[in-house]
Amino acid sequence: MAHLLGGENLTVSFATRTVLDGVTLGLEDGDRIGMVGRNGDGKSTLMRLLALRATPDFGRVTKRGDVNVGYLDQGDVLDNDLTVGAAIVGDRADHEWAANAKIREVMGGLVGDVDWHANVHALSGGQKRRVALAKLLIEDHDVIMLDEPTNHLDVEGVAWLARHLKTRWRANQGAFLVVTHDRWFLDEVCNYTWEVHDAMVDMFDGGYAAYVLARAERDRMAAVVEGKRQQLVKKELAWLRRGAPARTAKPKFRIEAANDLIADVPDPRDSVALSKMATARLGKDVLDLENVTLDFLDGEDGQKLFDNITLRLAPGERLGLVGVNGAGKSTLLKLLNGEIQPSSGKVKRGKTVVTAVLTQDVKELDEVSDLRVIEVIEREKRSFSVGGKEFTAGQLVEQLGFTKEKQWTPVSDLSGGERRRLQLLRLLVGEPNVLMLDEPTNDLDTDTLAAVEDVLDGWPGTLVVVSHDRYLLERVTDNQMALLGDGKLRGLPGGVDQYLELREAALASGAVGGGSGAPTSASGGSSGATAPSGASEAEKREARKDLNRIDRQLGKISQQEEKLHTQMAAKSESGDFDALGELNAKLKELLDEKEGLELEWLEAAETLGE
Repeated sequence: MAHLLGGENLTVSFATRTVLDGVTLGLEDGDRIGMVGRNGDGKSTLMRLLALRATPDFGRVTKRGDVNVGYLDQGDVLDNDLTVGAAIVGDRADHEWAANAKIREVMGGLVGDVDWHANVHALSGGQKRRVALAKLLIEDHDVIMLDEPTNHLDVEGVAWLARHLKTRWRANQGAFLVVTHDRWFLDEVCNYTWEVHDAMVDMFDGGYAAYVLARAERDRMAAVVEGKRQQLVKKELAWLRRGAPARTAKPKFRIEAANDLIADVPDPRDSVALSKMATARLGKDVLDLENVTLDFLDGEDGQKLFDNITLRLAPGERLGLVGVNGAGKSTLLKLLNGEIQPSSGKVKRGKTVVTAVLTQDVKELDEVSDLRVIEVIEREKRSFSVGGKEFTAGQLVEQLGFTKEKQWTPVSDLSGGERRRLQLLRLLVGEPNVLMLDEPTNDLDTDTLAAVEDVLDGWPGTLVVVSHDRYLLERVTDNQMALLGDGKLRGLPGGVDQYLELREAALASGAVGGGSGAPTSASGGSSGATAPSGASEAEKREARKDLNRIDRQLGKISQQEEKLHTQMAAKSESGDFDALGELNAKLKELLDEKEGLELEWLEAAETLGE
């Protein structure tokens, strides 16, 4: 493969902090590279260097003379005074670009629903992002560098961009480098992953999933090496601490070697650990929307944001919401939280329900912007019980990735990702039993996202997540629903893939919302008339029996699953890895059985037309 561009011995420092230290790497034809790492570790800096948009303190960047590099900045780089058309194609005549099939494909995929004559300053954040992407992608570039291209894109836009990048060049031609926190996107388009951390870059084959596995193996090997080193440290410490008279007779080189070994303890990577907090008791009734209709909030005559929808959230429900921009996902959360009232219909709230909402812009922190991080949490409580252990506010905040120095940073000085982490912890320590998250992945790096998913995996309350990050949705929610812009709420037994199919069908038919299938509530109730399933009454009676039987079996399996997790945690703490392996095998068998029962449940529900 031909070399396209590369960096040699790149070093960059900001004040007293070194971001990149002697990094050497390159891009070749056929490279599809995703770059991951914690916020502030230098991903964007490295990309700007390779795109020749910045100069390193030391080292150099070289590229083949004929290589054309396209670069999408993370920020807004469009001229607000231009129209959409002028921003994308400049002063080229329509026939010059309209005759090009590739350009038409980009236009249709990204800006087909954007007013060609509108001024850029009048566009939403998502529309501006798509216009900037279109401007870049219509050009012929040998290398494309994209810094957070999925920011502000919905699920549909992310899927289109992935398809485009996969088919833009032949397999052994062109290259792209992308920085994004969208793990599904990384898995879909990348054949290599660069991890930027501690002023260096580690390279892995494969997309995000392969990178996670490789990093886990690397960390396991490092743990084995560190375990051996720690044993050696203990022996050397014991040797050094044998009485002062004996120490005087010890060889000097042995003492120096032991001291070097003890001093050579590597600093641990910042591990972000979110702890599962206790939740207030949740009763049988949680939140229900019954035959709810809501007019558009700006009062457009005859327009309805929601049209006779029904949604029932059960205790422990884990619901993911997807939909087109402007379809009302955030508004639906406000309805559930009681912030707005429907035009008609009922919103029922259980007596014991305690809600918490993580909003997109985290404006809730504005009221405490003059406080420091530790003071924000101490205002809630000074001590917390997590996993049977008592933690101070400082210890808990440190688990969330705020070092002791960072804990005294004013909230107003925090980055977007740090503000999001702080507000999530603030919500959790309030011990809610219904947690609603509106685009929780915004501004978070992949390590923090994994930690957030870890706590959500064990969240014992009811969870509602609005997100365009399908990796997160498929990981932490059990079922998904869609708002397609037609005022209805549709169940998605097929997950995000089914949503994308519905959208494609809607666009093909020219419908506003489009798609097929009756709108359903999270608990299986219909929000509109349901077409007859065609099953006989006898078949329906049998299906009802099957549903009751399967529900009982799934309840028992959930109890067994919880028991196994408790046993595995105990064995892990005691270091009994043989027993841990046996328990893990039992858990796998249990999950396989659970998956089979869930398929049976879906078949029975389909027979009933639910």
